[in-house]
Amino acid sequence: MEPFSLDSPGFMNLLSSQTSQPIDVGSIGVGSSTVPKPLERKKWTTQEDIVLISAWLNTSKDPIVSNQQKLGSFWNRIAEYFNSSPQLSGFAPREWSQCKQRWGRVNEQVCKFVGSYEAALKEQASGQNENDVMKSAHDIFFNDYQLKFTLEHAWRELRFDQKWRSNSVSRDGPKEKRKEAAETEPELEEVRPPGIKASKAAKRKKHGNEAALDQIESILAKKTIISNRKILDRLLGKNADTLSDQEKTLKNKLISEML
Repeated sequence: MEPFSLDSPGFMNLLSSQTSQPIDVGSIGVGSSTVPKPLERKKWTTQEDIVLISAWLNTSKDPIVSNQQKLGSFWNRIAEYFNSSPQLSGFAPREWSQCKQRWGRVNEQVCKFVGSYEAALKEQASGQNENDVMKSAHDIFFNDYQLKFTLEHAWRELRFDQKWRSNSVSRDGPKEKRKEAAETEPELEEVRPPGIKASKAAKRKKHGNEAALDQIESILAKKTIISNRKILDRLLGKNADTLSDQEKTLKNKLISEML
């Protein structure tokens, strides 16, 4: 018996008799399947990262909406800011979820690099400049996380913001200026004239002390007068012939002061 073949005239006639529509045998394949290709992920560019950072900073620091919006609304505003930026003219728009995911990675990597840069500043030797510190920071980052830091452009955009600011200062100038300012401040404080309120308070205190002193002196003077009168009365009550020379002198002195 001859082997059965899909291309034989008998098989084709049988198929034609069973259906009114022609069948393309070439389209029949055993085990064939159509698998759609996955969508290609578009890589973020440096310019997109910079605009995304600007969008996040402006939206998060908006005093009107920062604490009064839900998470979805927050990222919708960022995506709107991002897609409307003239710096991204000609770029394909991004969804808010894409912005949120990208920001999460940028923030994570930059925060890690801030620690590496801080460590590099602490290890900075005399004579090393900013380029030396940056190279050391990249080396520290690679040793700690086993991958290269590729978001330096993002770190430079965020480095002076409070959240990502380094606590240490490079040896290239700023520390010296800060030291000079700290040294001159006490001198300014020493020669600073007193304020109006302080001057008035000092005058009131001085006048109050003078008044109290005058009152004390007046009381002492009155007591002295009373004491002298008592002594004079006692001397006058004695017989003049029995008074000693000292008592006579004291009596004459008190009489002259009373007159």
